[in-house]
Amino acid sequence: MGLFLQFAAPALAGIFVGVMSGLLGVGGGTIMVPIFRLAFGMSPLASTATSLFAIIPTSISGVASHMRAKTCVPKLGVALGIGGALTSPVGVWLASVSPGWLVIVVAALVVGLSAYKMFKKAIKAPRVALSCRKAHTADAAATGALADSPEPAVSNPIPTQPNLTRKHYLQGAGIGLVAGLASGYVGVGGGFIMVPMMLAILSIPMSLAAGTSLIAIMILAIPGVIEQAILGNINYFAGISIVVGTIPGAVIGARLVRVIPERQLRFAFGGFLLVAAVLLMLNEFGILG
Repeated sequence: MGLFLQFAAPALAGIFVGVMSGLLGVGGGTIMVPIFRLAFGMSPLASTATSLFAIIPTSISGVASHMRAKTCVPKLGVALGIGGALTSPVGVWLASVSPGWLVIVVAALVVGLSAYKMFKKAIKAPRVALSCRKAHTADAAATGALADSPEPAVSNPIPTQPNLTRKHYLQGAGIGLVAGLASGYVGVGGGFIMVPMMLAILSIPMSLAAGTSLIAIMILAIPGVIEQAILGNINYFAGISIVVGTIPGAVIGARLVRVIPERQLRFAFGGFLLVAAVLLMLNEFGILG
């Protein structure tokens, strides 16, 4: 039973983290920080440091699947990642000189903001996407395409790569600067910042934004992890335990991007994040006992 609690349980939780990471373009830190803090009883700084450590292999796994499926913009992801890599060590330093309670409060606010954005996006576009899929299925059936095609009728076509200019890449690097600071400070990948900003500023479709965000997270987390390792803040056993599940989970999530409608998934994930944010706050101030 002890082994299950120490290794198998976080590994199983890691599968969920990985699926959400590959599917939504987040590093998974918004889930891992609450898990490390609440389930493992780790300190605020160790929770964020270990989360940042676990984010890198999770992102690599998701990126590999997105590259094969052509559901990312590699050059933009690199621009975002380079910008983030410049500021993530600054975020780590700020966390190291901040009170532990402040790090957790900021992390809870970040998780809560992610939940809000999930709910907001779930209310809007996904209905249209689902209706388009139904129309595509009906058209395919009428033309006999369903009988000839081995692909499921609900799969989305490979998204078209956008034509980006130097200005777009510079804007991407600027977005990365903001995401990197948040990543280093609260131990998250920064996808909760990059994905909505890519949609709003660069007009990148959601079908490409998730994979592009993971490329950036894979790069920007590296300097922060190195700094956290030097400071001795990483719990490697807990990090490796959860990574065992996140790596295959991220592959599954990336493959589901073109299959599963986002509406129900975003509502469920947003609800989970909201509960996690509240529990973090209550636990940190001793309300849970």
